[in-house]
Amino acid sequence: MNKVQFVALLLAGAVFAGPFASASPSPSGAATGARQGEEEVQFGRLAMGTHGAVVSVDGHATRVGLDILRNGGNAIDAAIAVGLALAVTHPQAGNLGGGGFMVIYLADEDRYTTLDFREMAPAAAHARMYLGEDGRPVRGLNYVGWKAVGVPGTVAGFEAAHRWGRLDWGELVQPAIDLAAGGFWVDPYLAGSFARVAPTFRRYPGSARAFLHADGSAYSAGERLLQPDLGWSLQQIAEGGADAFYRGPIAERLVAAMEANGGLVTAADLASYRPVEREPVRGTYRGWDIVSMGPPSSGGTTLIGMLNILENFELAGLDPSGAPLAHTLVESMRQAYLDRATHLGDGDFHDVPLEWLSSKARAAELAATIPADRARSSADLGAAILTRLESPETTHYSVVDAEGNAVSITYTIEAGFGAKIVAPGTGFLLNNEMGDFNAWPGVTDTRGYVGTEANRIAPGKRPLSSMTPTILARDGKPVALLGSPGGKTIINTVLRLIVNLVDFEMDLASAIDEPRVHHQWMPDLLRLEPGFPAASAKTLQGMGHELGPGRTQGDAHCIWIYPGGARLAVADRRRSGAAAAY
Repeated sequence: MNKVQFVALLLAGAVFAGPFASASPSPSGAATGARQGEEEVQFGRLAMGTHGAVVSVDGHATRVGLDILRNGGNAIDAAIAVGLALAVTHPQAGNLGGGGFMVIYLADEDRYTTLDFREMAPAAAHARMYLGEDGRPVRGLNYVGWKAVGVPGTVAGFEAAHRWGRLDWGELVQPAIDLAAGGFWVDPYLAGSFARVAPTFRRYPGSARAFLHADGSAYSAGERLLQPDLGWSLQQIAEGGADAFYRGPIAERLVAAMEANGGLVTAADLASYRPVEREPVRGTYRGWDIVSMGPPSSGGTTLIGMLNILENFELAGLDPSGAPLAHTLVESMRQAYLDRATHLGDGDFHDVPLEWLSSKARAAELAATIPADRARSSADLGAAILTRLESPETTHYSVVDAEGNAVSITYTIEAGFGAKIVAPGTGFLLNNEMGDFNAWPGVTDTRGYVGTEANRIAPGKRPLSSMTPTILARDGKPVALLGSPGGKTIINTVLRLIVNLVDFEMDLASAIDEPRVHHQWMPDLLRLEPGFPAASAKTLQGMGHELGPGRTQGDAHCIWIYPGGARLAVADRRRSGAAAAY
């Protein structure tokens, strides 16, 4: 089914049925629709409207965003409100205690910009802080507990973005307050996550109070989760803005918990945190514009490097699920992830060669080294710098409004539930982003340690990330808002979406559904999603690709903007999500 046929089905109402009632998508994933005055509201896995569209991992948060748009807010307002709501309903990754990146199109200024609200290392941090007396890393110290926490950026980032918003700040925070105070029903996915993390939560009183029953048991599906402490924090933010978090009553509770538990984040660290507006990294792919996030995210630069390589190959005539396409994708990934490990880090601390990494001429030379019939060896391309897996528990969401403002945003607390800790009385989880730095300076080995200079710990430095919020544009105007969680797989998920949309002209739902592949240079393993054809996998093995364990990759909640102005939001079927439009 091509895009024209797909739009015709949508406009004919073929995928809509039933009342607009549920705060979650229907089991079938089909959208639901109903008239709201003169507006047609769509809600489900797919939703199309001529005005605004929102899509996220959670139905409650998506509905919050749609309500903000329908009540006069713009896309930036809605993005802030969705992010705050996810801090309540999706604690695995939604957050107040983490950070992330926004790629924004401002319609009235006709310009793109990005906002970096990534966490920062505390002033007391240093390159050897996670090493024991024997000079080796202390297991888990940079992933769980108080020493794993970087200075959070989310609240400051949302307030900084509000300069482009339209509604009062308090209006954007209130829906999250209502969700925290009134509670919501725990779904099976969240219940399963709670069950897995409950033993760790029991070690930390603040976490146990926030997310477990009084007897220490985990919440089950169908139970209502009330979060009064989180409601208190959100109320402080509604009344005092970011100052309440970084200098006011929330900061006091955070610092007291840090001091009591040996954490490094101080009052001065919180007070000095600043988000940064940065120029996007830009590229082109077969006449399309790529607008994405630059350092300290590796996502946009690595994505553009891969697309530059792929532009030297004719992909459109290949089978989208065939081995030749997967092989070509993998070989571009192999090279770009080597570049990522070697050169990328916080550009405020390290000279990142962005122009060289994004060079089309260099990409053409690299493409010429890719054999058509066999896999290359990652070790032959460069020394074995093995990088640890990044947690897949990030979240991405997308928003576009009637005026054409667009926000593609990915944010996180790093691992699922971050550092697993809550400062007593605050109700929100803190990140473990210090684990994204290189923990063992100067040492790289087969266990996954990487000691390259670009991502070593330093005070005030932001750790390298794979988050890749991206806008695909044509003639300067946004066409697709793309992104995903998934750790190091994020970049390859966005790459595959772009190839599906541009080379194979798939509609957005089909582009999202297509099985994905992942290779990150080291370890030298190709991972194929469940559903990838067995015959193609066997062919890839015959070409010399070593297959790693297959698993679900990413969770892409994206929006497509049609030339006539219709906005199609699609939630990824890989995880429960919801799209809404009007």
